[in-house]
Amino acid sequence: MSTLLRLTRRDLMALGAASGLSAAMTPLLVASARAAETINFADIGVGDPNGDWSRFTKASGWSVNLVATASYQVINIVGGMQKPLVDNNLIEVIDTTQLPNWAKDKNIDEFLGKGKPGFNFIGYEDKVYGVPTVLQGDSFAYLPEKTGRLDSYAALFDPKWRGYVALEDNYTTAGQKTGLYLKHAKLAQIANPDDMTGDEIKTVIDFLIEQKKKGQFRVIWSSFQQAVDLIVNKEVYVIDCWEPMVFVAKSKGVDAVYADPKEGYLLWAMAAYLTKNPKRSPEETKAAYQLLDFMLGGWYGATITVLRGYMTNTEAPAYAKAHPDEFPAADAQKVADITANVRRKFAQGGTWQNRWPTHVDLYESEWARFKAA
Repeated sequence: MSTLLRLTRRDLMALGAASGLSAAMTPLLVASARAAETINFADIGVGDPNGDWSRFTKASGWSVNLVATASYQVINIVGGMQKPLVDNNLIEVIDTTQLPNWAKDKNIDEFLGKGKPGFNFIGYEDKVYGVPTVLQGDSFAYLPEKTGRLDSYAALFDPKWRGYVALEDNYTTAGQKTGLYLKHAKLAQIANPDDMTGDEIKTVIDFLIEQKKKGQFRVIWSSFQQAVDLIVNKEVYVIDCWEPMVFVAKSKGVDAVYADPKEGYLLWAMAAYLTKNPKRSPEETKAAYQLLDFMLGGWYGATITVLRGYMTNTEAPAYAKAHPDEFPAADAQKVADITANVRRKFAQGGTWQNRWPTHVDLYESEWARFKAA
């Protein structure tokens, strides 16, 4: 998402003390047990099931209040942020024995288990800190009426589409996809696009700057709506973006296609973290775990898949199919199709998005050089 938002070092500093995380984190999906029997929940638009938390309330006795600011108990962001969060003593190890749905979600062991590349999205130093909530594999979108069929990231740099290409303003997405392309095209010596060396990062940025100076990119986009508008208005023919943007464009009558690139996908997951908070009561901790477990359940997973277009957990398709009163046949099929498609992406592979690369400072400075060029 493929990042939904970026947590930079500045954001990390804004987290503040673990007992009262700063309101600067309000763009995140968060939950906080602030008042008795209530969990305050602020959302970026991905993890909120359109305000319907009635099932969680009925099962737990805790209501969920959608808020803009809070003292956070749970943060749900694009995963892979364990190192800075753990190093700053801001999150707790997850006790998976308190999550009955953990073992039911086969995606966790298959894609995010210990020893798998995806473990870096939920774990750190052999310990689990994040509860995966959505999974996805990203590539790029295109308008076949303008370009014909495309199956390579090379399309982002093809002079035929000069001036009709857009990239996301994010080195962990656009930058990493560029590294993946250069490696597969044998245009640069890049060992691991998911964690590039200093020289490799500079090579990627030099390439992007060269493309930028040639006028390849119409815009470097920075918001979901901006990217959707670029597609819907046909201001660009090829765009580095997230698949849900294509779903929105299609709903508006635009024949946009999300590419199946031969180089593979940028794989990622969102993870919910339990913050360290010495003031949190045992009852609040129990409620936080109940919320995390609820988010691993079939109803929540199916609802988020229908609303947002991401794969969630392996209970979701079966739940949607078994409850036609809640999920009409078309919605149940949508959950099944999206789940199957994303699982195909993970099987195909590519590169896992790296939210905190070894040379993160250089990544940031080099991306700033690209933007300033």
